[in-house]
Amino acid sequence: VCSSDLAWFQAVLERYAGFGGKASGGPGDTACGAWLEAELAGLGYGCERQAFEVPYAEVRTATLTVGAHQATVFPQALVIPTGPGGLSAPLRLASSDGGLDGAIALIVLPFRRWVSLAEPAVSRALTDAFSRGAAAAVLVTTGPTGEAVALNVSATAPGFGKPVAVLAPKDAEPFVAAARQGQGATLIVDAASGRRPAFNLIARLDRGAPKTLIVTTPRSGWHSCVAERGSGLAVWLSLAHGLAAAAPGVNLEFVATSGHEYIYLGGEQYLEHRAPRPSATRMWVHIGASAAARDWHEFGGRLRPLPSADPQRVLTATPEVIDAVRAAFQGISGLEAVYPADRAHAGGELVNVIEAGYAPAIGQYGGHRYFHTAGDDLRCVSGDLVAPVAAAFRAAIAAALT
Repeated sequence: VCSSDLAWFQAVLERYAGFGGKASGGPGDTACGAWLEAELAGLGYGCERQAFEVPYAEVRTATLTVGAHQATVFPQALVIPTGPGGLSAPLRLASSDGGLDGAIALIVLPFRRWVSLAEPAVSRALTDAFSRGAAAAVLVTTGPTGEAVALNVSATAPGFGKPVAVLAPKDAEPFVAAARQGQGATLIVDAASGRRPAFNLIARLDRGAPKTLIVTTPRSGWHSCVAERGSGLAVWLSLAHGLAAAAPGVNLEFVATSGHEYIYLGGEQYLEHRAPRPSATRMWVHIGASAAARDWHEFGGRLRPLPSADPQRVLTATPEVIDAVRAAFQGISGLEAVYPADRAHAGGELVNVIEAGYAPAIGQYGGHRYFHTAGDDLRCVSGDLVAPVAAAFRAAIAAALT
């Protein structure tokens, strides 16, 4: 694969998009893993599926209704169904004074690019609403697109045990007005939920070297996540091709994890049970979210696509390789400011990697405008945005290994 082969990168993105929703363990995620397995096996990698379980919810109906107004909502994992008939109760603003006994609490979050249920602004608001007696909560994820933003959540931490749903900011106005008056509302989250199998793909090319280069990327996520996950996956796959042909003097281990939306569940499973020891690892490279997502102009509440990449992406590296990484990514918006890979700067799965003692290490993460929304489709990424990032990763790895 050549970094200038834009058609190849575009084809990878279109193949990834074609799998549809990428919820961990679902049909799209499973099919994507099987495709990557065949690709890497064809390059000579020995492939293994590391199995584990993830939560899931198959949603039949999810709506919020007040009077004549009805909006589709996104049931926030871990999903607590209301049943087909839903929950009928007064809708009240959580920001108002007083109790919320038996109410559906409407929580309007401040503007930002939201990522996780564990973010303090979210977790504190939910904890407060349920401590004041709310029977359910609806989050308005105020952000740059007006779309509902699905939030990552721990698969193991105790949840709230009550229904939580996400309402798109573009649909929120009549519900905010109704909540100010405490009008009656019905929240329906009709879903089958439980646990199902998922797997990490581990592809290894053993060259008999004393140490291994590990390259990881998540492949699962909320909705179709074409720019969030697909751009990094295209970089990852191009590196698998290039390094297999380059014979860099290390063993190669390429890992495409599932369960990312459950706070890095698949990454933790790989790190704990399958990853080579730090002493046997030459370097760990993690390609995370929004590696090459499209940027957009904002005009009067409308978004217009730009031919350039969203600079809200971050690159980190450990001290041994940070200069080489900076040189390789010079001129690539957002990624040219390489930060030390420490707890203050690292993001995504790399946090656990560096805390486990792996070094050298390189890690990238980011959050584009349509991050975690149903609108993260092929409009949000293209092969020409991915190609320079792949070339820079290839150059950084080559420099770091020598």
